[in-house]
Amino acid sequence: MTASLAWFIERVYAPIVRLSLVYRYATLGLGVAIFALAIGLRVSGHLEWNFMPKIENDRVIARVTLPFGTPFDRTKEVQGKLVSAAKETLTEMGGLDKSRGIYTLLGASLPSMGPVKFQSGLPGSHRAAVTIRLVPIDKRDFTAAEFTKRWRSKIGVLPGVEKLNFTFEIGMGVGAPVDVRLAHRSIKVLEQAAGELAQTLKSYPGVKDVDPGFSQGKPQLDFKVSDAGKALGLTAADIGRQVRAAFYGAEAIRQQRGRHELRVMVRLPKQDRMSEYAIEELTLRTPDGGEIPLREAATVNRVRADKAIGREDGRRVIHATAEVESGVTTADKVLNSLRADVLPELEARYPGLKTSFGGARRSQQESMGSLGIGFLLALLGMYGLLAIPFKSYFQPLVVMSAIPFGVVGAFLGHMVMGFEVSIISLMGVVALSGVVVNDSLVLVHTANRYRDEGMTPFEAIIMAGKRRFRPILLTSLTTFLGLAPMIFETSVQARFLIPMAVSLGFGVLFATFIILIIVPCSYVVVEDIKWLFGVGRYSRAKDDDDPTPQDGGQDDSGVPPDDPPVLGSEPLPELASG
Repeated sequence: MTASLAWFIERVYAPIVRLSLVYRYATLGLGVAIFALAIGLRVSGHLEWNFMPKIENDRVIARVTLPFGTPFDRTKEVQGKLVSAAKETLTEMGGLDKSRGIYTLLGASLPSMGPVKFQSGLPGSHRAAVTIRLVPIDKRDFTAAEFTKRWRSKIGVLPGVEKLNFTFEIGMGVGAPVDVRLAHRSIKVLEQAAGELAQTLKSYPGVKDVDPGFSQGKPQLDFKVSDAGKALGLTAADIGRQVRAAFYGAEAIRQQRGRHELRVMVRLPKQDRMSEYAIEELTLRTPDGGEIPLREAATVNRVRADKAIGREDGRRVIHATAEVESGVTTADKVLNSLRADVLPELEARYPGLKTSFGGARRSQQESMGSLGIGFLLALLGMYGLLAIPFKSYFQPLVVMSAIPFGVVGAFLGHMVMGFEVSIISLMGVVALSGVVVNDSLVLVHTANRYRDEGMTPFEAIIMAGKRRFRPILLTSLTTFLGLAPMIFETSVQARFLIPMAVSLGFGVLFATFIILIIVPCSYVVVEDIKWLFGVGRYSRAKDDDDPTPQDGGQDDSGVPPDDPPVLGSEPLPELASG
């Protein structure tokens, strides 16, 4: 094995790196092209981006919401249809033994973390949830996504249902992938605009579980003081107080009985409070002691109450949300289309309407901003730590030139493993930046030692590559093999960290082979630049007319006589004696 590796270094690696140094500018250009290609794969969408990685759970939850005030019997009937469809789906996909149980909840909606805490939204007879607990993935031949898709198709269209959504992924608390925030002073305008936006989202392929962000609340009666009521001195407060006293009651007296206080309420008899007709026929007292029927003192409008009114920065807001189906579309594609085509027209149609993105996009902007600042500080810290021992402003840049190719390896690793790039992947890239510089640091340090012994930069970096090829290769391979168990892990508990392991493992592995070629070229190019500006440890021969090389083995180009001429660069000067 040792002899084979030595043969490979001498017969394969050394000629390749020597040829790359001769055409060093073309080699660097090829490296930049590879990096640009990797970034282009990400920007063009061939390598998909997802802020948080999609992690399938062994639990599938269906949440259903009916109109507010729906009786329990109707909600239970809908819940029974969900359970029946789930059992049919399990039977078709391998039998009921593929499930560890079915859990149902009536009157509330299950959150992603279990039944102990309600999801946001008012509990009531109009809400229900069904949870299917599947067996672990290694004991079934279908995924949670496949089960959910077939279960959804089995259910079909349920009449009278406002919302029906399915969850089979572990939530990270970042919000919906598609979340559009609409703000306006009028709640009616918000509801109309959100309804139009929801209909538009439903037309996008791969967009599912669209929620306009509002729903009808309880029926209520609104009273507006009529001209006749105003003429008699009645105000809205007077009408509201008397209607409340008649149907809810007015406190007449309080009595103390031992340790308890007893309140005596006075209101209309029960038979006079049983119908809406009793409200219209209610008699009100005017400030001067007269009486007038409620139907004459005020106009009555039947409306639906708002279940909740959201406010942000002093403005009423509604969040229209939706989920996206992996493999069909991405949240970025949908949001970019909305920003370019839909939202400007919506704002023009409703003057005063303001739209912005929330949910996962808002969390993404905040996280990416802080991660970018942290990455920049890390790069500055590495540069400072490298500049001190090297006593150079340029050689730390040579060492750090390996970082972009670590990014290339990370992206290629995600494509090979079939993962989307996520914020966890980028955290792995940040960690990778501190790892890949180790190999190039060893390479540059060894080259400097050979230069101190009298070699030219050209031969010094070749000798350093040959000398350090084995430890660099072994270090990278052991790093990748150490991360391999996590990369190929299938358990739900480990899936969250797999993208970070992919970035580290494949990034180190790919960068190693690039480092052994690109870093030597960068090393010699820096010496070209230093010689061009007359700085550094290099100068021309004392007698410019004498073409004889000073160390007897090479001419003043720094290339052995048998090598092809250097193209695209100034000749590298000879190491000055002494």
